[in-house]
Amino acid sequence: MHQRRLAILAFLLIASMLLAACPQPVPVAPVAPPAAESGDAAEAEATAAPMAEAQPGGIFIEATSDDPSILNPILSSDSTSSDVHSKIFPALIGTDPFSGAIIPSELAENWEVSDDGLVWTFTLRDDVFWSDGEQVDAEDFKYTYDAIASDLVETPRKSNVELISSIEAPDPQTVVVTFTEVKCDGLSDLGLGLLPSHIFAADFSDIMTSAENEAPSLSAGPLIFQEWTRDERVTAVSNPDYFKGAPFMEGWIYKEVPDAGARLAQLQTGEVNLIGVQPEQLASVDLAPNLNVYKFQDDGYSYIALNQADPANPQPGLDENGNVVEQDPHPILSDKNVRKAIAHALDYQTIIDQVYLGQGYSLAANVLPAVEWAFNDAVTPYDYNTELAAQLLEEAGWVDSDGDGVREKDGNTLSLSLLTNAGNTTREDLGALVQDQLNSLGFDITFEAIEFGTMVGQMLGQTYDMVIIGWTGLGTDPNDDAFWRRQFDTPGSGFNFVSFSNDRVDQLLEEGLRIPGCDPAERAPYYKEIQEIIHEEVPYVFVTGSIGNSGYTSNWQGIDPGPWSFYHNMEKWSLTQ
Repeated sequence: MHQRRLAILAFLLIASMLLAACPQPVPVAPVAPPAAESGDAAEAEATAAPMAEAQPGGIFIEATSDDPSILNPILSSDSTSSDVHSKIFPALIGTDPFSGAIIPSELAENWEVSDDGLVWTFTLRDDVFWSDGEQVDAEDFKYTYDAIASDLVETPRKSNVELISSIEAPDPQTVVVTFTEVKCDGLSDLGLGLLPSHIFAADFSDIMTSAENEAPSLSAGPLIFQEWTRDERVTAVSNPDYFKGAPFMEGWIYKEVPDAGARLAQLQTGEVNLIGVQPEQLASVDLAPNLNVYKFQDDGYSYIALNQADPANPQPGLDENGNVVEQDPHPILSDKNVRKAIAHALDYQTIIDQVYLGQGYSLAANVLPAVEWAFNDAVTPYDYNTELAAQLLEEAGWVDSDGDGVREKDGNTLSLSLLTNAGNTTREDLGALVQDQLNSLGFDITFEAIEFGTMVGQMLGQTYDMVIIGWTGLGTDPNDDAFWRRQFDTPGSGFNFVSFSNDRVDQLLEEGLRIPGCDPAERAPYYKEIQEIIHEEVPYVFVTGSIGNSGYTSNWQGIDPGPWSFYHNMEKWSLTQ
């Protein structure tokens, strides 16, 4: 134990020296950044480095544009936080990094399902331990998911437990999950990171305020958390007792570098080892002999969220008794004609070509083409048609009566705010282009790129008009009820932050998960109709399906990225000598 403490102290000293040596970010002209990760391995490319014998040691440094928001896996709602806590907290089930299929690669070594599809019994490994020596067991799973269901815990993961009637832990190596109804994507809901139940209050009363949310004291993943310096870095060391084998690397740093040009410069000099490569940076990375690039189609998309409720008075979609809340409408965006006008006002091909530099594809609705059985190819993207957009605005009563270039209605101007997160220059460039294209039609758009956490707070709090954002990690099932159902319209935590409200969509989402046997051919019509309604109602303006690029230094070997996980074998990464 004494040697272990010395190793950790030595690592922290080295890490501090490395970070101190890094130059300050240098301002560059606005450019355009990455997408993320997805399903078709045939779309992925990576350059391979020759393998040498793996040696222990080395600090792997990854650069990111944003700071995490929270390090509790059941409270987080952003991918930056997930990048950190997914390496610390264990999960019940895993995902094949190349196919996206759910596989027994984590805590559960196998499982069985009852004939009626309601009862799932998981057999757990007995060789997974928290870093304090306590075994990761069935009680940790039960505690974590019971916490999500608790009224004391405000979490965007409520949909994961919606149809679970009970969770039992008859012994340390057995978990029994019983659903109230067949839920065709129920297995994927069970893959969240697990909390160490023995250090939290049994009644969940401390979860929202626990210091563990910012400084996890225990780990059962490949890394052990050490330090989080806000707006600078997260530092972790390798877990010598990781059940898949002690990582070769000595430690890992997740370093915030807000400027995209600075991230690329630090990758080129070897000061960092991994970044998301922006489209205009690809040529530089491709030509560099010391760098590898991994290109992949993401299981996600970028969009503009349109808030349909009044941002001055956010309300939940349902009251405490499950009754529909009649929310105050957004003074402008509650009108479908205005939303359609916005959708027709954007030149998507120019956006994909100039902002994403071809690293994207047109998308009409909320199901990706990769989910072939559920994808509705009869729904086509909105075309760029400024005449139709102007006509729709006029039909909605918005006209430029005084000739100043801004439309008015009932004494109010067609003024809206548009937000995105600073440091993602693709979104910043997109925001500037959207602002120009909408203003040319008589809108008065105020565009601002703000700190990521602030933006997420306004977005989840539903105090915004429009926001440029994206989803990733959508998986192989088309069910995305957390985005659309009224019960997930919960200001402060829910993912239905556009306040979308549609009886038919609620019904289709529910019925699409209850098909006996879960035959895709029988489920498909439900999701195809949902796409038609989403397209017609325009809660999102779908900008592009995502294509991503990761650049990493070739002095680390053993990296074998898959479209569903870059990190799946990080315990095998080693620094060449």
